[in-house]
Amino acid sequence: MKRDSILILLWWVTICSKFEMVLTAEHKIQGASCHRLQESMLSSASSFKNYRGILNWCVVMLVLSNARLFLENILRNGILVDPIQVVSLFLKDPYSWPAACLVIVSNIFILVALYTERKLAMGSISEKVGLLIYIFNLTIILCFPMVVVLKLPSITPVGGAYALGVYTILFLKLYSYKDVNRWCRERTQAKARSLSRSLSYDMRIYIYYFVFAPTLCYELNFPRSESIRMGFLLRRLFEMTYFISNVLSIVFQWMVPIIRSSMKPLQEMDYSRMTERLLRLAVPNHLIWLIFFYWFFHSSMNFVAELLRFGDREFYRDWWNSETITYFWQNWNIPVHKWCLRHFYKPLLRRGAGKLLSQSAVFFASAFFHEYLVSVPLRMFRLWAFMGMMAQLPLAWFVARFLRGNYGNAAVWLSLIIGQPIAVLMYVHDYYVTHCQDDPTIAEAL
Repeated sequence: MKRDSILILLWWVTICSKFEMVLTAEHKIQGASCHRLQESMLSSASSFKNYRGILNWCVVMLVLSNARLFLENILRNGILVDPIQVVSLFLKDPYSWPAACLVIVSNIFILVALYTERKLAMGSISEKVGLLIYIFNLTIILCFPMVVVLKLPSITPVGGAYALGVYTILFLKLYSYKDVNRWCRERTQAKARSLSRSLSYDMRIYIYYFVFAPTLCYELNFPRSESIRMGFLLRRLFEMTYFISNVLSIVFQWMVPIIRSSMKPLQEMDYSRMTERLLRLAVPNHLIWLIFFYWFFHSSMNFVAELLRFGDREFYRDWWNSETITYFWQNWNIPVHKWCLRHFYKPLLRRGAGKLLSQSAVFFASAFFHEYLVSVPLRMFRLWAFMGMMAQLPLAWFVARFLRGNYGNAAVWLSLIIGQPIAVLMYVHDYYVTHCQDDPTIAEAL
């Protein structure tokens, strides 16, 4: 009897195990095995990278929040955008265009550089004499417009900034023109002399092509595109018109009221209200910066490049992914970065300077030009832009040393969003104190 029970038990276990195997196989066929080793999508260990839906959500929220702010601004202040005010930013007198005249005068310095280079190529003057002429010419390029802007009251701050920007670009271009031609003479002196006899009208056309081309680095032969794409050209032209109108609208409708309401807290040193105004100003200021970046580095420079069939269209790289301050400055403005690398940073290294000293020198030069382009048109010297640029050195060290990945990227964005409004408020406050405090009409408006 006991033996029979054991046999029955073994038979039952066999039947159950077979039934379990059938169920397991059936479940596997039906997909019942639903677990495997994997990370959550939002985890940093996950390989998932498609966040398009989240990006679209951010764009929708940004549009909705800004639409609310825009409507609130209209209801509170009315329509503040006035075409007359826009024109007054550039002209005080509609019959007087001093900034435009100043830009036209810049042709003299171009012709001086061309004449000097022709004499050097022909061997009519020595390298030392040519260098002295270049030093004098480049120095006057920076000093002459500064003196005119400071001494001529009819030039508006915006007109002065535009003229100084043109002269700064011309300074960098002619410096590159000097260096590249000197390098060519050093390498192929005999060939340069044989070509010097043909330096005539065609050479003048080429230097003017370089002056208008969207680059700061001179070359004897630029890459050229095959043809002008009219559709591409018209799209860029539409973007230029549309985005510059957006910038002007944001300035008059959004930023001006905030700046006006910030003067009293700044004068009273009310830090809580100053912080609140700073945060309010950060949003429109950052929007203007982003729009200006796209307008200048994408729309405008591509428009000029297409018009001139200029082939190198790398005007920026993925600076928005910057995890360090250094990466940002190396990738958001490629023409300036290439010039600094080619004509300033590498020559310093070749002369024995260390990397840290060379990088500091580049930031110092950049800080000088930032201050030059802001303080001279405003006719006051406060060094806020200069100190802001020099502060990038310790900030770059801190971010590179202690922050990595997404934290470093967030630090870069935070420095862009918060740093610029601080400088804007400082300059506006100082400009008000220097030029407008004694004017009862302006004081009442503020």
